[in-house]
Amino acid sequence: MPVISAFFGIVIRMEYKEDGVPHFHAEYQGQRATFTLDGKLQAGVFRSRTALRLLEEWATTHRAGLEKNWQRVKAGEPVERIKSLD
Repeated sequence: MPVISAFFGIVIRMEYKEDGVPHFHAEYQGQRATFTLDGKLQAGVFRSRTALRLLEEWATTHRAGLEKNWQRVKAGEPVERIKSLD
């Protein structure tokens, strides 16, 4: 699963040929979860409230890039990197 962004120990990925509700995957300190494109927890576990807040801020800021990448994965095209959270 290709990495599309990484910041503050959080790694964001999108898998090719995804189905269902538009989403991305995130990992942080051994925890894995799935998030909607607006950064809301969809499945999995992220125990750090700070990591959740940062992830939601990043997703909100980069929503257009996430939507573009979602369309790319649906078409089987390579994803593009998205700028990390500053």
